[in-house]
Amino acid sequence: MTTAQTAHPRPVIAVVGPTGSGKSDLGVSLALKLGGEVINADAMQFYRGMDIGTAKISGEERRGVPHHLLDIMEVTEEASVSAFQASARALITEIQDRGRYPILVGGSGLYVRAALDVLEFPGTDPVVRAGLERELEELGLEALRARLREVDPVSADRLGDGRRVVRALEVQQLTGRPFSSFMPSREYFQPAIQLGLSVERPVLHRRLAVRVDRMVEQGLLEEVQALAARGLREGRTAGRALGYSQFLRVLDGESGVAEAVEQTVVATRQFARRQLTWFRADPRITWLDWDDPELTAKAAAAILEQ
Repeated sequence: MTTAQTAHPRPVIAVVGPTGSGKSDLGVSLALKLGGEVINADAMQFYRGMDIGTAKISGEERRGVPHHLLDIMEVTEEASVSAFQASARALITEIQDRGRYPILVGGSGLYVRAALDVLEFPGTDPVVRAGLERELEELGLEALRARLREVDPVSADRLGDGRRVVRALEVQQLTGRPFSSFMPSREYFQPAIQLGLSVERPVLHRRLAVRVDRMVEQGLLEEVQALAARGLREGRTAGRALGYSQFLRVLDGESGVAEAVEQTVVATRQFARRQLTWFRADPRITWLDWDDPELTAKAAAAILEQ
């Protein structure tokens, strides 16, 4: 590595936006144009065998560009934002040391921020966690939210999911600090550039419906069946993935394929809306039209101008 590279490493590039907006393709195009390597930031693409339902980029579509953090976990393992942060940052340094651009690609908002922003992750304690999970089961969500409201009203108002309420109480017990105090500020850990892909909502809705139909044609049900044999139902992260949870119900005789397709389309549209809400709240993102014929050139120019 040269002195110049040491003093001025390539900034981290992040390609973000809703599912179905073409992030993977732009990541590859930018890597080819600028000299870069892609780091996956889609939590569901960590899992081996979850290919069709996550629209995982194929070997051919990668066009020779190195891709990192794909297919690194079994479906029975639970994804961890803190573990991802450590892995992603180590890769960022390695790629920069090669004089290349690290290009983060994905729509998992918290994972993107974990890699880019100053963000501290408090520890965990399995005994404390297990005790709170028992209380959740015995007393119910509202009882735990009421307790959380006494020590961390910000988190109590923001969190409605039992798993997250348990985590917030665990953190407060272990650290003496409210869980909300660990929320990230919009401060980059090191120089970074975020590019967002913008798609008009009616267009995105049509694209997502077509994509789910294509997944079924490509064998989504068979993929889910194979993964079920490997423990997909027991996976705390993978088992809840869009499409997979819906098609597990088909295997269990609880719904038909047509119903699972409709449910997956609705759930995917809702997820895309949440993604847009998350990313639109970040004023640092430069937004580009997903179908602009000059998309790659304009994205590269936005990077090189900064």
